[in-house]
Amino acid sequence: MSVASLDRPQANPDGVDLVTGALPEDSPARQQAQAIAADFPDIRFPDGWKANIEGTDINLSYPAGWEIAKRLKFAQGFDRPAPRDYVGPAPLFAPEAAAMARRAKQADYRLILAYHTQGKLIFWKYDGYDPAGAYALGRRMEAVSGYTLETTPAYSGNAGYKDWFIQEWGRPGYTIEAGKGVNPLPLAQFNEIYRENFGILLLGMVGLET
Repeated sequence: MSVASLDRPQANPDGVDLVTGALPEDSPARQQAQAIAADFPDIRFPDGWKANIEGTDINLSYPAGWEIAKRLKFAQGFDRPAPRDYVGPAPLFAPEAAAMARRAKQADYRLILAYHTQGKLIFWKYDGYDPAGAYALGRRMEAVSGYTLETTPAYSGNAGYKDWFIQEWGRPGYTIEAGKGVNPLPLAQFNEIYRENFGILLLGMVGLET
Protein backbone atom coordinates (compact mmCIF):
# COMPACT_ATOMS: atom_id res chain seq x y z
CA MET A 1 0.00 0.00 0.00
CA SER A 2 1.39 3.38 -0.94
CA VAL A 3 1.72 6.25 1.52
CA ALA A 4 -0.70 8.29 -0.59
CA SER A 5 -3.47 5.78 0.16
CA LEU A 6 -3.16 5.55 3.93
CA ASP A 7 -5.86 8.15 4.57
CA ARG A 8 -8.19 6.85 1.81
CA PRO A 9 -9.18 3.22 2.43
CA GLN A 10 -9.62 1.38 -0.86
CA ALA A 11 -9.98 -2.21 -2.00
CA ASN A 12 -7.21 -1.43 -4.51
CA PRO A 13 -5.17 1.46 -3.08
CA ASP A 14 -2.11 1.38 -5.31
CA GLY A 15 -4.19 0.86 -8.44
CA VAL A 16 -6.25 3.93 -7.52
CA ASP A 17 -3.10 5.95 -6.84
CA LEU A 18 -1.69 4.98 -10.22
CA VAL A 19 -4.76 6.05 -12.18
CA THR A 20 -5.29 9.28 -10.23
CA GLY A 21 -1.67 10.36 -10.57
CA ALA A 22 -0.83 10.06 -6.89
CA LEU A 23 2.20 7.88 -7.70
CA PRO A 24 5.18 9.96 -8.82
CA GLU A 25 6.53 9.30 -12.30
CA ASP A 26 9.81 8.01 -10.89
CA SER A 27 8.30 5.81 -8.15
CA PRO A 28 9.21 2.09 -8.26
CA ALA A 29 5.51 1.17 -8.12
CA ARG A 30 4.64 3.24 -11.18
CA GLN A 31 7.65 1.93 -13.05
CA GLN A 32 6.62 -1.64 -12.18
CA ALA A 33 3.13 -1.00 -13.52
CA GLN A 34 4.48 0.62 -16.67
CA ALA A 35 6.63 -2.43 -17.37
CA ILE A 36 3.57 -4.68 -17.04
CA ALA A 37 1.50 -2.37 -19.25
CA ALA A 38 4.12 -2.48 -22.00
CA ASP A 39 2.93 -6.01 -22.86
CA PHE A 40 -0.63 -4.71 -23.40
CA PRO A 41 -0.29 -1.68 -25.68
CA ASP A 42 -4.01 -1.65 -26.54
CA ILE A 43 -4.88 -0.72 -22.93
CA ARG A 44 -4.40 2.96 -22.16
CA PHE A 45 -1.82 3.64 -19.48
CA PRO A 46 -2.51 4.55 -16.79
CA ASP A 47 -6.19 5.30 -17.46
CA GLY A 48 -7.06 1.74 -18.46
CA TRP A 49 -5.47 0.21 -15.37
CA LYS A 50 -7.75 -1.56 -12.86
CA ALA A 51 -5.45 -4.20 -11.34
CA ASN A 52 -3.33 -3.88 -8.23
CA ILE A 53 0.19 -2.64 -8.75
CA GLU A 54 1.45 -6.21 -9.27
CA GLY A 55 -0.99 -6.66 -12.16
CA THR A 56 -3.66 -8.84 -10.50
CA ASP A 57 -7.30 -7.85 -10.95
CA ILE A 58 -8.62 -7.77 -7.38
CA ASN A 59 -12.22 -8.41 -8.39
CA LEU A 60 -11.23 -11.62 -10.16
CA SER A 61 -9.46 -12.99 -7.11
CA TYR A 62 -12.18 -14.67 -5.07
CA PRO A 63 -12.95 -18.42 -4.78
CA ALA A 64 -16.34 -18.38 -6.51
CA GLY A 65 -15.96 -19.75 -10.01
CA TRP A 66 -12.31 -18.68 -10.03
CA GLU A 67 -11.29 -21.54 -12.34
CA ILE A 68 -13.98 -20.49 -14.80
CA ALA A 69 -12.76 -16.89 -14.72
CA LYS A 70 -9.20 -18.13 -15.20
CA ARG A 71 -10.12 -20.12 -18.28
CA LEU A 72 -12.04 -17.24 -19.83
CA LYS A 73 -9.44 -14.58 -19.12
CA PHE A 74 -6.49 -16.73 -20.15
CA ALA A 75 -8.26 -17.37 -23.46
CA GLN A 76 -8.46 -13.59 -23.91
CA GLY A 77 -4.70 -13.27 -23.43
CA PHE A 78 -4.69 -12.20 -19.78
CA ASP A 79 -2.55 -15.12 -18.64
CA ARG A 80 0.08 -13.07 -16.82
CA PRO A 81 0.19 -9.83 -14.80
CA ALA A 82 -1.75 -7.22 -16.73
CA PRO A 83 -3.46 -3.83 -16.33
CA ARG A 84 -6.77 -5.71 -15.94
CA ASP A 85 -8.38 -9.17 -16.08
CA TYR A 86 -5.48 -11.27 -14.77
CA VAL A 87 -6.90 -13.56 -12.07
CA GLY A 88 -3.59 -14.24 -10.35
CA PRO A 89 -1.99 -17.61 -9.60
CA ALA A 90 -4.64 -18.67 -7.06
CA PRO A 91 -7.80 -17.38 -5.35
CA LEU A 92 -7.09 -14.76 -2.67
CA PHE A 93 -3.42 -14.65 -3.68
CA ALA A 94 -3.55 -10.85 -3.93
CA PRO A 95 -3.08 -9.36 -0.45
CA GLU A 96 -5.89 -6.87 -1.04
CA ALA A 97 -8.38 -9.67 -1.80
CA ALA A 98 -7.16 -11.69 1.17
CA ALA A 99 -7.68 -8.67 3.43
CA MET A 100 -11.20 -8.14 2.09
CA ALA A 101 -12.03 -11.81 2.70
CA ARG A 102 -10.68 -11.69 6.27
CA ARG A 103 -12.72 -8.59 6.98
CA ALA A 104 -15.91 -10.15 5.62
CA LYS A 105 -15.45 -13.20 7.84
CA GLN A 106 -14.75 -11.07 10.92
CA ALA A 107 -17.61 -8.64 10.35
CA ASP A 108 -20.27 -11.22 9.42
CA TYR A 109 -22.03 -8.76 7.10
CA ARG A 110 -25.75 -9.19 6.43
CA LEU A 111 -25.24 -7.90 2.89
CA ILE A 112 -22.56 -6.15 0.86
CA LEU A 113 -22.41 -3.43 -1.78
CA ALA A 114 -19.41 -3.68 -4.11
CA TYR A 115 -18.91 -0.36 -5.89
CA HIS A 116 -17.53 -0.20 -9.41
CA THR A 117 -17.90 2.10 -12.39
CA GLN A 118 -19.62 2.40 -14.83
CA GLY A 119 -23.03 1.76 -16.42
CA LYS A 120 -25.74 2.74 -13.89
CA LEU A 121 -26.43 -0.93 -13.21
CA ILE A 122 -27.07 -3.08 -10.14
CA PHE A 123 -26.00 -6.72 -10.40
CA TRP A 124 -27.65 -8.86 -7.74
CA LYS A 125 -27.22 -12.57 -8.41
CA TYR A 126 -24.44 -15.14 -8.67
CA ASP A 127 -24.78 -18.38 -10.62
CA GLY A 128 -27.78 -20.32 -9.23
CA TYR A 129 -27.71 -18.62 -5.84
CA ASP A 130 -30.81 -16.57 -5.01
CA PRO A 131 -30.54 -15.25 -1.42
CA ALA A 132 -33.84 -14.66 0.35
CA GLY A 133 -35.04 -11.11 -0.15
CA ALA A 134 -32.20 -10.16 -2.48
CA TYR A 135 -34.30 -9.52 -5.57
CA ALA A 136 -36.93 -7.48 -3.70
CA LEU A 137 -34.27 -5.31 -2.08
CA GLY A 138 -32.54 -4.91 -5.43
CA ARG A 139 -35.79 -3.66 -6.96
CA ARG A 140 -36.02 -1.03 -4.23
CA MET A 141 -32.46 0.02 -4.96
CA GLU A 142 -33.40 0.27 -8.62
CA ALA A 143 -36.39 2.46 -7.79
CA VAL A 144 -34.52 4.95 -5.61
CA SER A 145 -31.51 5.29 -7.91
CA GLY A 146 -32.78 5.08 -11.46
CA TYR A 147 -30.21 2.36 -12.08
CA THR A 148 -31.19 -0.91 -13.78
CA LEU A 149 -31.29 -4.17 -11.81
CA GLU A 150 -29.75 -7.02 -13.81
CA THR A 151 -28.26 -10.45 -13.36
CA THR A 152 -24.51 -10.56 -13.88
CA PRO A 153 -23.50 -11.40 -17.48
CA ALA A 154 -22.02 -14.89 -17.84
CA TYR A 155 -18.73 -13.55 -19.22
CA SER A 156 -18.06 -11.56 -16.04
CA GLY A 157 -20.03 -13.50 -13.45
CA ASN A 158 -17.27 -15.31 -11.58
CA ALA A 159 -14.48 -14.72 -9.06
CA GLY A 160 -15.81 -11.35 -7.89
CA TYR A 161 -16.24 -10.22 -4.30
CA LYS A 162 -20.02 -10.08 -4.62
CA ASP A 163 -20.03 -13.57 -6.17
CA TRP A 164 -17.94 -15.01 -3.36
CA PHE A 165 -20.00 -13.32 -0.65
CA ILE A 166 -23.25 -14.74 -2.02
CA GLN A 167 -21.75 -18.21 -2.41
CA GLU A 168 -20.09 -18.20 1.02
CA TRP A 169 -22.97 -16.87 3.13
CA GLY A 170 -26.10 -17.14 0.99
CA ARG A 171 -26.87 -13.50 1.76
CA PRO A 172 -27.60 -10.59 -0.59
CA GLY A 173 -24.68 -9.05 -2.41
CA TYR A 174 -24.77 -6.33 -5.06
CA THR A 175 -22.30 -4.91 -7.50
CA ILE A 176 -23.15 -1.29 -8.18
CA GLU A 177 -21.83 0.06 -11.48
CA ALA A 178 -21.98 3.75 -10.61
CA GLY A 179 -22.08 6.55 -13.14
CA LYS A 180 -21.87 6.33 -16.90
CA GLY A 181 -19.20 7.09 -19.45
CA VAL A 182 -15.61 6.05 -20.03
CA ASN A 183 -13.49 4.92 -17.09
CA PRO A 184 -12.00 6.54 -15.19
CA LEU A 185 -15.08 8.71 -14.78
CA PRO A 186 -14.40 12.42 -14.29
CA LEU A 187 -14.62 13.86 -10.79
CA ALA A 188 -17.26 16.23 -12.17
CA GLN A 189 -19.73 13.31 -11.99
CA PHE A 190 -19.28 12.87 -8.26
CA ASN A 191 -22.26 14.92 -7.09
CA GLU A 192 -24.59 13.23 -9.57
CA ILE A 193 -23.33 9.77 -8.60
CA TYR A 194 -23.73 10.60 -4.92
CA ARG A 195 -27.33 11.72 -5.42
CA GLU A 196 -28.14 8.59 -7.42
CA ASN A 197 -26.59 6.28 -4.84
CA PHE A 198 -27.71 7.91 -1.60
CA GLY A 199 -30.87 5.78 -1.47
CA ILE A 200 -28.93 2.62 -2.32
CA LEU A 201 -26.55 3.29 0.55
CA LEU A 202 -29.44 3.86 2.97
CA LEU A 203 -31.14 0.65 1.88
CA GLY A 204 -27.82 -1.15 2.29
CA MET A 205 -27.60 0.12 5.87
CA VAL A 206 -31.05 -1.09 6.89
CA GLY A 207 -31.04 -4.11 4.59
CA LEU A 208 -33.77 -6.71 4.63
CA GLU A 209 -35.49 -5.21 7.66
CA THR A 210 -37.11 -2.49 5.57
